[in-house]
Amino acid sequence: MKALIYTGHPAWKESLNPIIKSRWEQHINEIPEIESFRLYSVYHQSQKDIESQLKEEEILIGFNIDNYLDESFFERHPNLKYISTLAMGYGNFDRDAAKKHNVTLTNTVYGAQTIAQFTMALLLDICHDIRGNSDFIKKAPDNVLSGGTFFNPIDRQIELYGKTLGIIGLGHVGLWVARMAQGFGMKVIASSHHIKTGPEYASIEQVSTEEIYARADVISLNCSANPSTVNIINKESIDKMKNGVIIINPSRGSLIDEDALCEALKSGKVYAAGLDATSADNSHSHIPLMDCPNAIITPHIAWSPSEAQLRVVDVAMTNVKAWINGHPESSII
Repeated sequence: MKALIYTGHPAWKESLNPIIKSRWEQHINEIPEIESFRLYSVYHQSQKDIESQLKEEEILIGFNIDNYLDESFFERHPNLKYISTLAMGYGNFDRDAAKKHNVTLTNTVYGAQTIAQFTMALLLDICHDIRGNSDFIKKAPDNVLSGGTFFNPIDRQIELYGKTLGIIGLGHVGLWVARMAQGFGMKVIASSHHIKTGPEYASIEQVSTEEIYARADVISLNCSANPSTVNIINKESIDKMKNGVIIINPSRGSLIDEDALCEALKSGKVYAAGLDATSADNSHSHIPLMDCPNAIITPHIAWSPSEAQLRVVDVAMTNVKAWINGHPESSII
């Protein structure tokens, strides 16, 4: 078999490139069934650009399947038998076409811990504004410092202990968010497509999404993007929430009606939002949410620690080996 692997680019440190390349090569050389491979890494390639690199490969790794895979794609590449996105989440694609052409699709569950950590970082920044207080105290002149500035925060401080966190999407990331939140003494409620069973879920109260809207002090969106979750946060759902609710989204921008969230942030219905995913991910342009001072927006970086980027390679190649051995893991069809 032949494989094309789009490795992307290291998020923050160019020196990671050779390390990541070496990790791919090490794993591939351990799979005798892969007779040849090409590593393809160019900064921010589109789906079309990556597809243009495909030749006779049966395996395609690192492809963003969102809203791209359809009947014509599979007809253009009849040799393809396995496609892996290196992301944990994924959007819409033509499942029937993939099944018809007998192509296995998998995602790569590599970053539950690091994405959950970033979820909590967004929440903690809202609760404490550590950098804002630090910058203020560093820059304040002596006459301000001597005037009672010490021991007085520049804005409201929020304690998480005893508050209710509502998690929409109790998958790998949602479960890690729950564990971390419980470490702060929060009560955790969660909704998912189906009731999760097992000892790891025993301390989580599983409820409907409607109940999360009504009860949660903080809502964390940890679900995938699909037709049922588009604009799951909208004017109607926000109206059902507590006054002063906090909303966190490290997942996909399409989960939120941004106009509705803007209005709720301005009115105070939503106290603050921590967003690592917005429509700006696709538009790469200024969006109205960026004008809301109580919205913290980061450039979709929850996935980016070097530890997680190396784990991507390990998990992706474990999935390939499982597929070759006839027992595919992380299959999404």
